[in-house]
Amino acid sequence: MSLRAPLGLLVVVLSSSSALAQDARQLVKLPTPAEETLRLEMRDNLVALNEILTLTVSGKVKEAGLVAEKKLGTSVMGQHRDKPLEARPGPHMPKEMHEVARQGHQTASAFAAIAATGNREKTLAALPTLNNACVSCHLAYRVR
Repeated sequence: MSLRAPLGLLVVVLSSSSALAQDARQLVKLPTPAEETLRLEMRDNLVALNEILTLTVSGKVKEAGLVAEKKLGTSVMGQHRDKPLEARPGPHMPKEMHEVARQGHQTASAFAAIAATGNREKTLAALPTLNNACVSCHLAYRVR
């Protein structure tokens, strides 16, 4: 089954003016440098998720786990601590939003631990949990 039709429909629905006018997500105002850091991180996360998906379905589950930990797991928590405060998203987020982000890192590390076993079936079963925090956050919050 092709995903193009459902994805195309989703784009049309989300880009319609009525959908945008009724956006009930919480607006989180970040300083411009923090917003830029967050947007770059989100794009990098999408690339990492794509890499993890590709590796997993190719049977390279241990490699997928390494990518999950290195790019999304708890090992990247605090990755912006060397930036000036106004460029760090975390301190400017609502507490609940920050907690969702922490849970996402923890989930990625849990996925990495499963993948490290080399068990393809368990890794595939854990795959849908990998972006739960992403979806939850993007459904609840917006920066624009």
